[in-house]
Amino acid sequence: MLKNQPCWFDEPRCGLPCDKKLKCGTHSCNKLCHRSGACEDEGILGSHCQQLCGKTRSCGHLDTEQCHAPYPCKEDKPCQAKTFVTCECQHRKQEVKCLATRAQASPQRPLLKCDDECLRLQRNARLANALNIDPQAHTDDHVPYSDTTLKFYRENPQWTHIYEREFRVFAGDRAEKRLRFKPMKSHQRAFIHALAEDFGFDSESSDPEPHRHVCLFKTPRFVSAPMKTLAQCAKIRASQDPSTQQATIANDATAVAYNALLLTNPQFGLTIEELDAALRGEYAAHPTVKFHTSFLPSEEVVIKGSGSWTSQTLEASLTALKPTLQQTVRRLKLAENVFLCSVDESLNVLRREGSRTQGEGGWSAVVGRSTARPKTTASSVAPTSLPLRSKFIALKKEPKKKTEEEPVEEDWEAAADRSDNEATGAPEEIAQPV
Repeated sequence: MLKNQPCWFDEPRCGLPCDKKLKCGTHSCNKLCHRSGACEDEGILGSHCQQLCGKTRSCGHLDTEQCHAPYPCKEDKPCQAKTFVTCECQHRKQEVKCLATRAQASPQRPLLKCDDECLRLQRNARLANALNIDPQAHTDDHVPYSDTTLKFYRENPQWTHIYEREFRVFAGDRAEKRLRFKPMKSHQRAFIHALAEDFGFDSESSDPEPHRHVCLFKTPRFVSAPMKTLAQCAKIRASQDPSTQQATIANDATAVAYNALLLTNPQFGLTIEELDAALRGEYAAHPTVKFHTSFLPSEEVVIKGSGSWTSQTLEASLTALKPTLQQTVRRLKLAENVFLCSVDESLNVLRREGSRTQGEGGWSAVVGRSTARPKTTASSVAPTSLPLRSKFIALKKEPKKKTEEEPVEEDWEAAADRSDNEATGAPEEIAQPV
């Protein structure tokens, strides 16, 4: 029995998707409950529909062409899915388009060269091999997982334990080279990427929302799974310094979660419309988050996220979005850098990524600078016999000196004769009274 129906309905409907197989035999009708014979492929000639194919190509990516049943995928056009190329030691990687076709399964792609960081890691590996040191567990209190991975584990230990077990099964099977997970939320994908980095796997997110999922790949960089589990490493971190651990947990509980992205030194003349248009592709990866762009009086740009999310889930989504958004911003030269931040309703920045803690500034910084001043030696001390003078100098204008006025001659003819006599050395004539 159906619930109450609106009065303008011509016939009763359940309101659910039809989900009936179309005549192509692969896809299902996405229209809501309708009368018989009104599926979305009605009126289309042939045995295909208007949906995307969705079958797996020979390169491993999904076919994005229109349904072509009952014929197989042509694969005559280059695949536009994203993949990555790595350097020789698998340390560096760069995203590129697949561009594979049926005629050319392995197209030529740009090669990445090892940099100085790669050479440093290779030297460290050779040194550890020569000294018979296991980098994964050379000390009892060594933790082979990042802080991000352990934070995810503390928040949801049961869920992370399930995927950790799948990671270890995949790592132990030498025949398997690729592992594909089911579609999941953005903060869950962020944990998969973080754990893959700890294991030495390469990870890649594919397909748009809501079918976006993560694939793992084994590369020469992978050696073996970490000997310690997440639960063991969480206990080690808790027992290393209980006071520090409690302070960290208290700070995490009281700290304001990140709910926005901050763009510093934006491009001159940049508008909100231009910025939203440039970042539309990155926003599409998180369709459940609404992004609002605003300019601050400090000439910085705030992109605030909102939606029916918890603060921790929103922070995880922004953390996963930041790397791709930062690459786009720097590539298009829209801003200098991107940081996670927390803002209130009035767009006041309450917390910024990388900001100093309370103990690093204020009076502690003043005391630290004062203790770092060099001490005066005995030779630099002034003798006690000399009077002490103040270091302050009074700044004042010097009084103007009065210039003496020259006397003015009343008889200019007599003055001229006198100057001539001085020049020739003749004696001055004295006028006799008559």
